[in-house]
Amino acid sequence: MSTIAYGIKNCDTIKKMKKWLEAESIDYTFHDYRVDGLDQALLEKFESQLGWEAMVNKRGTTFRQLTDEQKANLNQETAISLMLEAPAMIKRPLLVHNDSYHLGFKPAQYLEIFQQPLSK
Repeated sequence: MSTIAYGIKNCDTIKKMKKWLEAESIDYTFHDYRVDGLDQALLEKFESQLGWEAMVNKRGTTFRQLTDEQKANLNQETAISLMLEAPAMIKRPLLVHNDSYHLGFKPAQYLEIFQQPLSK
């Protein structure tokens, strides 16, 4: 069983996810885009599993700082290019658990992914 969580360490959602995984005693590896890097091949693999539309974090400041033209012309190619340039634009966390891909963090979602009984 392998679990890798991708994101940016100072993200509040990443902090919540890490706390939850540790509380549930789930072994995982954390891959920080800014420290460990992100290349086009990995990003394209994520996109093939999740779709670029789902991966773009439209609520974050990085996306909001795009020009209206950039937002209007967003497509698979431009989205991948922008996410490669600014990984903060990728919805977080991106979790790969046993070759299954998931975006975001909610405790109920993770209970289902890991099929763990609730902690007391």
